[in-house]
Amino acid sequence: MNKFELLTFAGETALAEAAAKRLLGEIARVSSTGAYCVALSGGRVTGHFFSSIVRECQRRAVTLDRVHFFWSDERCVPPTDPDSNFAVAEEHLFLPLAVAPQQIHRIRGELEPVAAAADAGAEVARLCPVDDRQQPVFDLVLLGMGEDGHVASLFPNELEETVKTIYRPVRASKPPPNRITMSYLTIGAAREVWVLASGAGKERALRESLVHGGTTPLAKVLSQRQRTTVFTDIRMEGV
Repeated sequence: MNKFELLTFAGETALAEAAAKRLLGEIARVSSTGAYCVALSGGRVTGHFFSSIVRECQRRAVTLDRVHFFWSDERCVPPTDPDSNFAVAEEHLFLPLAVAPQQIHRIRGELEPVAAAADAGAEVARLCPVDDRQQPVFDLVLLGMGEDGHVASLFPNELEETVKTIYRPVRASKPPPNRITMSYLTIGAAREVWVLASGAGKERALRESLVHGGTTPLAKVLSQRQRTTVFTDIRMEGV
């Protein structure tokens, strides 16, 4: 039995719109009993995804006032830097929907990396419930996927994690090199994990990630979970 749900779309616009509609349905279902904790990702498709959320909220006349926003990873740059994952979310999601500052829990990439990781982890621990392994349980963790199969800022050939931290500093194999990433353990503990895999040049990595025994970072995430949803505009015949 596959440990993933593979949803294929004609292009990134259709992918983004479908993911946005599904997200609002999840929020409406879960957040009626309390806060909804989501970790956002970076990547090219996320701008389209955030804009689709805005349009869908406006169409349905709904708000995101029960949602708390975190990140699956961040670059070690100021929040106004074009490379900042927070900056993309602020421009395309938070400002258009006037999301309250107390709902936004960014990773402070302008801090020294160890301090930034600890600060972000403490904020998660303050607001998210925990499981029996003392890992926070996000309602949803969103991930992109790179051409090498990396997710968040978990890149191939990294050493295995030896401590149960929520976030940790890493050196990326692509610029900007200094980053903060959510751990495999925390991603694995989430109630839902969605992967938005879009763009030319990623078919090989996605195919290698979805086969049994795959070794990419995405494959490792899939192996640790019962079910993960993959939204893609990459043709995956035979999977």
